Amino acid sequence: MPLDFTLDSDPVLSVAAPDRAAPLRQDAESLARGWASARVIRVDRRNRFAIEPAPEDKQRVHLEPALDLADSLPDDAVFLGQTEEHRHIWAVPVDELPDDPAVTSLRECGAELVDGDGSLATQAVALLGWHRDNVRGRDRAHHPRSVDAGWAIEDPFHGGLEYPRTDPAMICLVHDGGRRVLLAHQPIWPAGMYSHVAGFVEAGESLEGCVRREVAEEVGVVVDRVRYLGSQPWPFPRSLMVGFHAIGDPDAPIVLEDEEISEAAWFDVDEVRDALAGRGDLVVASPVSIAHVMLRSWVSAVDRDGRG
Repeated sequence: MPLDFTLDSDPVLSVAAPDRAAPLRQDAESLARGWASARVIRVDRRNRFAIEPAPEDKQRVHLEPALDLADSLPDDAVFLGQTEEHRHIWAVPVDELPDDPAVTSLRECGAELVDGDGSLATQAVALLGWHRDNVRGRDRAHHPRSVDAGWAIEDPFHGGLEYPRTDPAMICLVHDGGRRVLLAHQPIWPAGMYSHVAGFVEAGESLEGCVRREVAEEVGVVVDRVRYLGSQPWPFPRSLMVGFHAIGDPDAPIVLEDEEISEAAWFDVDEVRDALAGRGDLVVASPVSIAHVMLRSWVSAVDRDGRG
């Protein structure tokens, strides 16, 4: 039987954040009152924020007292939820944070954050990025008005609400049903780095259909037995990565017809195991990515099945 498997853990950015407290988004009075005890994460235009040490060699998002930032709730703040003590949590945009070891980004520190803080930071980066995109190139008089605590915008002339958009994209681990996996290299990546085929879902297309189309377009391989694995928000700028695995034929020719891919090859599980441990010539995605979790879960499944 071809190998089947599931993720051995949730991707770090998918672990649930503190209570989003969505009903509060439309309660302007409660939010204004709550500012006095609220906590704030500042995010700059490079999507950086501050972190601080946490137990077990982890890091946590640095949440500042709101009153250290402003005496009252700023118009450009976005509401992220509330702590267990019911303190409100807000994200506030700033132009630039200082270059400091404690200032970092999701790509750099996401895998080291305590459970839930990756999702919290992802919300902040995604929402503030969406607001930046909606004012870029517009005269200030044409800027939309933020409503629902930053979870919607209203056109100043025509009315009507718009909400943050998420672009679904599939990412697929293609394997041979045994101990080999197909990985691809993009020319913009460092030498030796390979990962899964990925791509955006087109209009009127299912996720499974996107898997089959993207793999065929990028590496020329026909896949079947497409199975869902899990998902992860990826706010660069607004993607939802939906993970799958599928079976491909390693004897089929690899045909690179997409300029995004410069190389593709089948790798043995031993090579992937070494790469996950930081050994060998193969370089794989960092632990903050669902791509890493997918590879690690596949290797574990091969080993459990006695194929490793």
